[in-house]
Amino acid sequence: MAEKPSSSYQNNVIKHLVISDNYETIFNTLTIINQEAIKLNPMNPFLSSPIPMFDNLQYLSSPFKEADTIHARQKKVNSGLASAINQKAESKEDLYHCLTFLQSYNGSQATFNSYRREVERLLQWSWFVQDKTITELRRLDIEEYLEFCQHPPINWIGTKQVSRFKNSQGLRVVNNDWRPFVSQVTKIESKLGRSADNKQFKLSQKSLQAIFSILSTFFNYLLQEDYGELNPVALIRQKSKYLQSHAYKEPIRRISNLQWDFVIETAELNAVKEPKQHERSLFIMNCLFAMYLRISELVADERSTPTMGDFRADADNNWWLQVTGKGNKVRMVTVSDEMLSALKRYRTYLGLSALPHISEPTPMISKIKGKGPVTSTRQIRFIVQDCFDQAYQRMREQGLKEEALELKAATVHWLRHTGISEDVKHRPKEHVRDDAGHASMATTDRYIDTEMRERHASAKHKKIKPD
Repeated sequence: MAEKPSSSYQNNVIKHLVISDNYETIFNTLTIINQEAIKLNPMNPFLSSPIPMFDNLQYLSSPFKEADTIHARQKKVNSGLASAINQKAESKEDLYHCLTFLQSYNGSQATFNSYRREVERLLQWSWFVQDKTITELRRLDIEEYLEFCQHPPINWIGTKQVSRFKNSQGLRVVNNDWRPFVSQVTKIESKLGRSADNKQFKLSQKSLQAIFSILSTFFNYLLQEDYGELNPVALIRQKSKYLQSHAYKEPIRRISNLQWDFVIETAELNAVKEPKQHERSLFIMNCLFAMYLRISELVADERSTPTMGDFRADADNNWWLQVTGKGNKVRMVTVSDEMLSALKRYRTYLGLSALPHISEPTPMISKIKGKGPVTSTRQIRFIVQDCFDQAYQRMREQGLKEEALELKAATVHWLRHTGISEDVKHRPKEHVRDDAGHASMATTDRYIDTEMRERHASAKHKKIKPD
């Protein structure tokens, strides 16, 4: 009796693609292996086709709810797999960040569709072939993935374009005919009577470059959201055939001053109406914006537990906040006069003294129900997102539909970006760098758009028909 093929064996075959020039032989061998092995092990992620993840825009709810729904569906269908989705808690965070990235392109259906395709493929490959979350991927993984895309398993390839999901009895259900890759023929080939064949699948050079470009944008987004430590796509050798360079600086994702006015006003109104629930929310919003804090720097984890005692005054009575940030690095963040007033307001509501004392153990962000500090970044995200959603509705009601739509794409981390972007306009950038905890000045420089503004101003009145 033939021995049951293992997923590790399949992975080894794929890895050979990177170092072998004989792709045709490997592909043909793999095809035979697949055909035989499916009968023996239909649950092998390499041999069976993954189900779709992300529905069309109009069917996507908030990233939190959608991440839970998708995660549960994927886990149920792939319950027999030894995959990242079953083994690693971070897999749900993968989904959340993929969703927030995709939904930021809700203004362009075509762009959303393209980005959804590439992000979905990467996530499926990362989970079910590599057994990794997306934050674990490195340069060699991406190079391996690009090779995988050129020679995917036949069970991942369809011969026609079909929708990911379909309506059935009032519900959205998975379309079992969908595949991550589609083999197609040109119009001329179709007229000649040729039909698509998944055994003849091959991506064009243009498609490979698009994968490279989109994934680079995706990983840059994860960096901006502090979900990941590097962009593995950017580390691929300079002369790569997939490389697409940019002669411009990627814009920082932030909300406008008008949007921030609506957001913070919404938080203030909520705090007046329901102080028990929202005085804390208002304090959180102020911390994220005024001190550029990351959400991970507000919650208790194995590294540290932020307390009120982390606020402290120096000999000149200037107030600072001690923060444990990325890489377990401790830094001191300046506390402005207005931020100090926000702290006093929150502490007064809690029944505490206006200002904290040295080594005060009170959690900086306490649970409303129960005792102790908040330990979930997800809870912080939910609080901020709820405020964003309410501000969005208020803006629409006041006729600011375009500005509201832009706010719809915002994430929690945009508050940090917004605070930094505003401060570099009038504070020494070295001071902003230290408060933000940037490892180098180059990171802070990304927030300075003076040159771009001046460049556009000089061209604003350029005439098509010169005098």
